[in-house]
Amino acid sequence: GWRFCARCGSEVTPEGGRAACAVCGFVYYAGSKVTVCAICVDGRGQVLLARRAYEPHKGRWDLPGGFLEEGEHPFEAIRRELREETGLEVEPLEFVGIWMDRYPYETHIAATLNLYWTARVVRGSPAPADDVSELGWFAADELPAEDELAFHIADVLRTWRDAYL
Repeated sequence: GWRFCARCGSEVTPEGGRAACAVCGFVYYAGSKVTVCAICVDGRGQVLLARRAYEPHKGRWDLPGGFLEEGEHPFEAIRRELREETGLEVEPLEFVGIWMDRYPYETHIAATLNLYWTARVVRGSPAPADDVSELGWFAADELPAEDELAFHIADVLRTWRDAYL
């Protein structure tokens, strides 16, 4: 969906996942945006979910996390995102898996590469912040229905349950 060069603003014609500017020579390659999320479980085996405050999927339950910043290590991103969204300090533990998805922005849809880890809370009391309207702890057998979950979270939670419970 690119129409203009990110460097000089000239019009471009995307082809095959890239856009080359005939004016300044800049070449932009399409790539998936990377996200990281944490599956935090408390001492009673309940998983922490965050209700999305904004679109996409406003009002649906999601796992806390978000997009990596440029050059940021995934573990640092998990720590930052959980601190921003929940007020919790966490330590990433076991890698759960990778899911591909699409993230609709107002102007375009981006492909996403979504990485999931389990994580333990090291300090703090959960409080919704940033782009979260509510936090909730759910037992593995009392998770919200699939149509109440954002993106591919139902698949992630199934994988987590099958592997860790």
